[in-house]
Formats: sequence, C-alpha cells, structure tokens
Amino acid sequence: MNLIKKHPRLCIIILLVFVVGLIWYAIFRENRDFLTVAFLDVGQGDAIFIESPDGKQVLIDGGKNQQVLRQLSKVMPFYDRSIDLVVMTHPDADHVGGLPAILESFDVGLVLEPGVSSDSGVYEQFQSLIQEKQIQKILAQQGQKISLCNDLEPRGPSRCDVWLEVLFPTTGIGVNELESNSASIILKLIHGENSFLLSGDSPKSIEKYLVESLGKHLDVDVLKLGHHGSKTSTSDLLLGFTSPDFAIVSAEKDNRYGHPHKEVTDLLEQFEIEMLGTYNLGNIVFKSDGQSLKIK
Repeated sequence: MNLIKKHPRLCIIILLVFVVGLIWYAIFRENRDFLTVAFLDVGQGDAIFIESPDGKQVLIDGGKNQQVLRQLSKVMPFYDRSIDLVVMTHPDADHVGGLPAILESFDVGLVLEPGVSSDSGVYEQFQSLIQEKQIQKILAQQGQKISLCNDLEPRGPSRCDVWLEVLFPTTGIGVNELESNSASIILKLIHGENSFLLSGDSPKSIEKYLVESLGKHLDVDVLKLGHHGSKTSTSDLLLGFTSPDFAIVSAEKDNRYGHPHKEVTDLLEQFEIEMLGTYNLGNIVFKSDGQSLKIK
C-alpha cells in the first residue's frame, strides 16, 4: 500500500506491462491452437500469410509494393522478424513487387518459385537478394508436400496434419514454354478436414489440365480465385470440382481492370459460393481447427 502511495506512476506502468503481456499471451495461445490463413489487402495484387499451429509461417506472394509490410504487421507480432517459407507464384509485378522488401525485413528460410523468369527490375532485385542472403531456393514440382509442422522440406507424403501440396507446375509441361500467368504455382493447403486452393493467376487452360489430372483431389473449402477474379480464370469446370464454400478475390477497390468480372461473380452466384473480396473487406482471415473454419 505504501508503495502505491509513494510511486503511483511506477505502479501504473507495471500494471500496464502486465496487461499487455496478458494480451500478447492470449494472442500467442490462439495462434498456436489454430491454422491461420490471411488473404492480405495489398491493393491490386496477391499476398497470403499462413501460420500453422506449430508456428511455421509462410508468405505466398507479396503484392506490388511495400504495402505488404503494413498488412503483415496486422497479423504478425511486432517482434517476429522471420518467415519460414516465401513462395513466388510467378514473377508478375503484382505478385513479386513486395517480396524484395520482405527479404530485406525478415529472415527467410526458404524460397519456392516456379522456374519462369522475368527481365523486370523488381524480379532481378528479388533474385539478387536471395543470392546475397544465401537463402535456399527450390523449384516447385507437382507432388511436393511441404510440412508446416516440422521441417520445411519437399518430400513424399507427410504424416503432419498441416501441409502445402504443389499441384502445378508439373514435369509434363515445360514451364519455360509458358507465359507468366500460366506458369503460376498452384498450391493446396490442407489442415485435417479443412483445405484451401491457392491458384496464383492460372488461366482456364491450366484449370482444365488440373481437373483432368487431379479430379476430386481439387475439392476444397476455400478457393482463391485466379487472376484477381478475371474472366480469364475460374471456369464452371473448376468450380464444379473444387465446390468451395468461399471464394476469395484479391483485388483493389475500383481497379481499372474491372475485377472481379461480372462473368465470374455470376458464376459464383450460380454455384451458390460466397465471395469475399479484399477490396471491400480488407484483410480476410480464416482460422481452422482442422475440422471447421471461422472467419475472424
């Protein structure tokens, strides 16, 4: 009691530190109990942050500029300066543009990319930083499974209940012969009974190839629409096989491309799929316990 009277300000500071500690502890515990998948609002571009219950973190694409850093600060603790895996689905500016800032700001363990290159300055900067920081780089190939519970290494079937599976590119198609969007890495994220299909900017021709080669394996709860909701992606064939509950559009509000296109929104309505857009909702965050999904 005497301490409070003599040092009221000190006591207030101690109390505030204690409260802040409890808040961060609660956040830390919640993140460890769930898989977090956040579709970040980076304007006209893609950026997806994933954190597994074991704390493994993945960033898929980085939008077109450093806005990705601001959005990441909303889903990562301020003291966390590492990311286990960065995926560049393809080298277009609205996907790779923010990745050099990521490599400069975070300790990155591994980079996954499709093997198609670009002569743009931002792509060359990204590659230069990979070399400078001696970050391990691997090329994506259909069938790779990357565990988000233990070691982040592509290998055979994983015993872990959280993993990323590469669905495209495949050795049957020469990536260097494809244009950038068609070469996009396509990933399936699986956590128990919950799953996500993350398709970069893949066009309908690649969707058709996936349906013909993988069929029912494409069934997911959440589909990230290809090419920001452009009519060049998201065929009725793909929607029929993926049968998602939610479709995500990563695009800028009132963008000059008109994304999402009416053809796509009409198709989603026909299939009774709920569409969620970063352009009107901001960051879209899913939590999975392996059995059910909730939107935070």
